[in-house]
Amino acid sequence: METPLRILIVEDDPMIQLGLERILSSHPRFQIVEIVEDGYLGVIAALKHKPDLIIMDIGLPRKDGIAATDELKKQLPDVRVVMLTSHMDKTEVLAALASGADAYCVKGASIEQMLAAIAAAESGAAYLDPQVARSVLESLKPPVPDVNIGQLTQREMDVLKLLVEGKNNTEIGESLYLSPNTVKTHVRGIMNKLAVDDRVQAAVVALRAGLV
Repeated sequence: METPLRILIVEDDPMIQLGLERILSSHPRFQIVEIVEDGYLGVIAALKHKPDLIIMDIGLPRKDGIAATDELKKQLPDVRVVMLTSHMDKTEVLAALASGADAYCVKGASIEQMLAAIAAAESGAAYLDPQVARSVLESLKPPVPDVNIGQLTQREMDVLKLLVEGKNNTEIGESLYLSPNTVKTHVRGIMNKLAVDDRVQAAVVALRAGLV
């Protein structure tokens, strides 16, 4: 039996609360530990329950989601945070990521996108909603030299595209009919060729270069 993923919801809109509760409760692995309506209570609830993952709005009463995330990441560094918000301003997205958010999902996204954001955050991968990803990533770094991208083999490109989608090594292997060790070798090769230190940076390079 799989270990439950314990989730705290921090959201002030009753309709969004209800929608999240229905979606998450229908998944056998997800366990909602509490639903609170502001960032101040979110911090208290997180320290009390020590959840695996928090779904956090940005525009919250008393303490906004960015400040709450920043505080929680200092006290609970292993907790994963999925921002679920209507805010699409580039500055706020960057601030959310700087505070330690692991995924950024825009309200109105499909159930599949929401589940993808949760899965990516849980596995340690990055997830940015497609509605904000490209404009945000364009502001982070200067253009990546084309030569780095050209050095990738077709198989490495296939792995990279799935990596950007937030898939872990096992899922990538299943999609491409490769063993996890072979996937790990490809990921290491991708990071070496792109001169990056981790999977998140590789995803940023891929998006910057327009590979996905």
